Amino acid sequence: MGSPTRHLDFQLQRSDGSTSPYRFEAEHLVIAGWAARDQAAVRHHVDELAALGVPRPSTTPLFYRAATALLTQAPTIEVLGPDSSGEAEPLLLTTLEGPLVGLASDHTDRAAETWSVAHSKQICAKPVAPILWRFAEVEPHWDSLILRAWIPDGDGGWVPYQEGPVSSLRRPDELAALAGDLPARTAMLCGTLGTIGGVRPAVGFRMELQDPTLGRSITHAYAVEPLPIVT
Repeated sequence: MGSPTRHLDFQLQRSDGSTSPYRFEAEHLVIAGWAARDQAAVRHHVDELAALGVPRPSTTPLFYRAATALLTQAPTIEVLGPDSSGEAEPLLLTTLEGPLVGLASDHTDRAAETWSVAHSKQICAKPVAPILWRFAEVEPHWDSLILRAWIPDGDGGWVPYQEGPVSSLRRPDELAALAGDLPARTAMLCGTLGTIGGVRPAVGFRMELQDPTLGRSITHAYAVEPLPIVT
């Protein structure tokens, strides 16, 4: 029996701004963790999660396998309890025509993360933005791309939660090589930035991957609906 397939519908945006529909059939989902280039940044992210009780990784980077069913483009995700939060990450899709890049959130249950990072990755949906770019179009200036995220401020506005250049993260092609020759139809979340003000839950999440060189951005937002924990 083959791997379960998750169908995701995108708009593939070209460097000239034109778009066309693109369907990606995900057969594998990989989540790259502790993927910063700068080891000081790795230690920062390890430390901020360790403050929440998250076990320190055995090595970096790590590549967690997760179910493709977690990938979603829905405007709302449901989570169990109040202890989850998003993480904006570059998204790599492997295809027979070459790699594509996009934007996703590694939404994670922080309570479960204190006893198993692998299990925490599997518990929450992984929201995916609806736009893709060809990696070949951004590869020459990849390090100039900017990753951002915001969370609600409680008064109807948004506050910065993450922001920085993707140059602080390992490149998607480097991560793919380290993960060991990813097969076609793999979706890989490529690591995240440290937070502004600490990791914390929120009822919504906005994210952006900006390409200043070509003057374009991928954006996405989703709401978070906590479900009651029944014992």
